[in-house]
Order: sequence, then structure tokens, then C-alpha cells
Amino acid sequence: MTLHELPRLLDGRMKFRHLVLLDAIARRGTIVGAAAELHVTQPVATRGLRELEDILEVELFQRGPRGLTPTVYGEAFTEHARAILAQAHQAARHVVELAGAERGTVVVGTHLFGSNVLLPRAIAALKAERPNLTVAVRDGTPESLLVELTAGRLDLIVGRLTQISDEGFLRRKLYDESVVLVVRATHPLAGAATVDLATVAGYPWILPGPETSLRRELEELFHSNDVPLPTNRVEATSFLTVRQLLRDTDTIAALPRLITDADPDIVGLPLSLDPVGHSVGITMPASRTPTPSASALIEKLVEQAGEVNRRFSPGS
Repeated sequence: MTLHELPRLLDGRMKFRHLVLLDAIARRGTIVGAAAELHVTQPVATRGLRELEDILEVELFQRGPRGLTPTVYGEAFTEHARAILAQAHQAARHVVELAGAERGTVVVGTHLFGSNVLLPRAIAALKAERPNLTVAVRDGTPESLLVELTAGRLDLIVGRLTQISDEGFLRRKLYDESVVLVVRATHPLAGAATVDLATVAGYPWILPGPETSLRRELEELFHSNDVPLPTNRVEATSFLTVRQLLRDTDTIAALPRLITDADPDIVGLPLSLDPVGHSVGITMPASRTPTPSASALIEKLVEQAGEVNRRFSPGS
């Protein structure tokens, strides 16, 4: 396809269903998985993909024994398709919210950092003013949430601000938060005056998933101190799972400092994890204007971040 042929994309052959199918295939990795998600038959999904490839005159996926792998064309066009779907989704929601006055929905993604104190406080403050507004919270890893944000299935993400190279995101810092090692209040190491990394490595651990920034930072911490990474470990990013394991067992975890300040059953250990630390904030798509509901939640997040800083800052 040459540049002068680009208007062919607007000749009416390409439908929204093609873009929806492309997004599903890219996420699922198979025609079968995409068809099941979209509640269509496999032949219908296969035909839809062939139609889109005929329109674009390129191969979007390479077929292999383990499924479909996006080609360079597939990766590029999937990114644009998701942006188009996200814009359409946002436009529809914006109209619905304008028609429904105080009603509306905001979908927020969150992970371990920011989910335990900041987000619940912001939601409570928002619901006190707008009880008919629905807040949908989606948990996930930072990487998976960014995919959902790009596709328009999330309005914003609240949590650790990761280093994003893609200029398609806006990041708003709300506060800095240190990371500490935590255990249950009855743990053998609780109350110890000093502990070292070799000692804590001998206990069972809860580590974040290998795809997370915190996991990579912890691995570097152990490596730089010539201490092997604990072999007796559980990998989890769900705060509810982590907290219950901490309360029920002698596991050790690296968590945001606010958790130890807000939960009397969990205490910190006297071992510095510097330079492991992070900023908590909001991540939004640069190309989309927040809906009224999303803007309302963002306003409360900013307000509550100031309160969190005042209440939980050192020396307060």
C-alpha cells in the first residue's frame, strides 16, 4: 500500500467489529480464544481477520503451532485500533454521563501501591458527594493495567508510577512512599533491634511477580549484597492475599510503608531497603480527555493524597 492509497481504509469495508476482533486476537493469542470472548464461531473470527488483512493488504499475524504472533504490521495497527476503540468508548460514556447528571461510571485500575490507603479514601470521599456514581476497581500488574488503559477499558491507574517510555501516557505524582520489610506482629523477628538480609532470607517470603519493577529491584538488592534470593517463596500481587499470608504465617514481604502504619497486625523490620522506593500517582492516556466521573475521582485522589501526606508523613 502506498500513501496515496490510504483513503481506502475509509471506503466502508473496515468495520468496528474488525477492530474489536483484532484487539481480542492480540490479547488472546489464538482465534479460538478471541472467538470465545466475542461469542462468535471460530470460522466467523477467521473470516473477519482475513477481511481485515485483505483491506490492509498486509499479514497481521504469523500462524504457528502455539497460536498467532503479531507481525510488525499487526503490532502497529493493533495500537491504533485500540486507540480508536478507546476514543469511541469514551465518547459514548461522556454522552451518557452528560445525560444522566450525577450518574456515571469510572473504571480505575490499581495494584499493590496506592490501593491500600489512597484509593479507598478517595472512593469514600467521592461516594459521599455522588452516591449514584459507580466506581469499578480492577486489580492487576502495572503492565497488564497499561494494556487495559490503552484499550479504553480503564479511565486511569492509581499506583506506583513506573518509568513509561511511551509518550501516550500522562503521569501525575501524588506522593513518595518508601518500601519496608514487614511481618506479622507475632513473627520471631518482630521487635528485633537489628536484622540483616542474610537472616531474613532464611524465612519464607512473599515476592511480587517477576514482571514487576519491585521484584527486579529486590533481586538487585539481594544480588548486590551477595545473598541468594529466598527459595521458599510465594509470588503474589493481590494485597488481600499478601496480608492474609502475613497474618497467618512467618512470611516476610516488601510492602509500602503505609501498610504498616495503617494495620496494627503487621509491623516493619529494622532493615533499610534504600534505594528501593517509589512515587505513587495517577497514570492516564495522553490522548483522551477524562470523563466527568473520572475527573471527579481524580479530584478526590489529589485531595486525599494531601491528607495521606499529612497523616502518615514521618514525625506526624
